[in-house]
Amino acid sequence: MRFSPTAWAKLLYLRDRGPTEVGGFGIASTDDLLFVEDIQLVRQTCTTVSVAFDDASVAEFFDDQVDAGRKPEQFARVWIHTHPGESATPSHVDEGTFERVFGSCDWAVMFVLARRGETYCRLRYRSGPGGQFEIRTDVDFDRQFAGTDFEAWAREYKTTVEPAPQLAPFREGRLIGGTQAGASHELFDDLWWSFDSKNEEAFYDRPL
Repeated sequence: MRFSPTAWAKLLYLRDRGPTEVGGFGIASTDDLLFVEDIQLVRQTCTTVSVAFDDASVAEFFDDQVDAGRKPEQFARVWIHTHPGESATPSHVDEGTFERVFGSCDWAVMFVLARRGETYCRLRYRSGPGGQFEIRTDVDFDRQFAGTDFEAWAREYKTTVEPAPQLAPFREGRLIGGTQAGASHELFDDLWWSFDSKNEEAFYDRPL
């Protein structure tokens, strides 16, 4: 998988902006679904070991991407998050989330970037016999570099990332979802998420 220089610079900035994990979606090129042109955050509550996405914000993000003319495989297949520690190795909860949330997708990528630069990237696909394998990660400096925009990135971080003072309660190994008494969003449901109307939060955690 390749990143544009701008997308990579933005990811490094978001990783180092605060002490917590940060999660988001990779936005892929129309002609190369493994080329990440941009990274988009949604509203989330974060700790050093967890990220809690806001359901309504993810649904809004999906709507905005469709309105912009993008297809689901361009914005709902590359799951990106950071680890504030030195290791990018996925935790058992990361693995559970990848299996549960993306297991029904035709293909998906889990990418993790750790604080000191270690990366982990794995592609999973369902076509034919199906399978998964780790893939290389590169920054494609042959692409035009749009430059950095620290002010815009800072605004995006400030409006989407809310550090939590302590770990929120969670059920280890489960992705819990619910929005407004269980109201669902068609694209949101079908392509990426699943809801549990008995709960009011959606999050994945990486316990210490």
